[in-house]
Amino acid sequence: MPEPKAMNLRFPDPQQRAAIAAAAAQEGVSLQEYILSAAYARATAVEQRFLDGFKESMTRSGTAFAAEPSSTDPSPEQRAAEQQARAELQQQKRGQAA
Repeated sequence: MPEPKAMNLRFPDPQQRAAIAAAAAQEGVSLQEYILSAAYARATAVEQRFLDGFKESMTRSGTAFAAEPSSTDPSPEQRAAEQQARAELQQQKRGQAA
C-alpha cells in the first residue's frame, strides 16, 4: 500500500501561518492535526446548530398543531356518518356476494 501523502498547506498570508503554527505548537500537535481538528470542530458545531434549530422548529410546529383542531379533522358527527356509510357499504357487498 502506498504511503499516504502529506497535506499541502499553503498560506497566502505568512502571519496567518505563523499564528496557526503557534496555536498548534501550544496545543502540542502538528500543523496538519491542528487544522483538521479545527475543521472537524467547526463542522460538528454547524451540524449541532442545525439540529438544535430543527428541534426548536419541530417543537413550535407541534405546539401550533396541538393548539387547535385542524379544519381537516372530522367532527364527531361527520365521523359517525362515515362509519354508518361504511357499514352500509359492507352490508351491500355481503348481500351481493350471497
